[in-house]
Amino acid sequence: MTIAILVILAYLVGSLPTAVLVSKKYFGIDIREHGSGNAGATNTFRILGSRAGTAVMLVDVMKGFLAAKLALFSNYSWNSEAITNLQVFLGLAAVVGHIFPIWAEFKGGKGIATLFGMILSIQPLVAVSLIGVFVVMLFLTRYVSLSSISASVAFPLLILFIFKEPEVSYRVFAIGTALLVILTHYKNINRLLNGNENKVPLFKKRKVEEK
Repeated sequence: MTIAILVILAYLVGSLPTAVLVSKKYFGIDIREHGSGNAGATNTFRILGSRAGTAVMLVDVMKGFLAAKLALFSNYSWNSEAITNLQVFLGLAAVVGHIFPIWAEFKGGKGIATLFGMILSIQPLVAVSLIGVFVVMLFLTRYVSLSSISASVAFPLLILFIFKEPEVSYRVFAIGTALLVILTHYKNINRLLNGNENKVPLFKKRKVEEK
């Protein structure tokens, strides 16, 4: 299968608008019309509660995982540097699909969960470590945004100093990912610093109020 077809498939997988589908089917709203307006796990947690947020997050993670695994259908050797680069590329295509989903008027989320899914596909131990950072921060602070930022910053630290990844392109990718997440969360960072970032409800379903 050609690289172009694999990239298109990865984008289409990433375009599945999980948060929009869940919010419309089970809550009768469009999640993009509430909270931050993002169609991602963070806004779902905040508006619809932990059960819906967890479901959206898991599916969004799976999108990145499956997109990266599409590299299996390429002609590259599975243990080659080229296959790793292709997995990263396909994972990023899924992230782009999540942010600009063709199935939801190109209005999606920030792609953090899908990005984690890609990492889980390429380096499971690193991904599990990042999920651990995310979960601990979420339980300690109840801020999904801070948990996402913390896990993203931990990514290059793990790659460079713990797992000591030898491939330069992947190390650069890890650093770039951390910087990108920080930049896309600048509004959240400002709210955290000002003390007005919303916490998410844990272990309970939140009732959505009509506007």
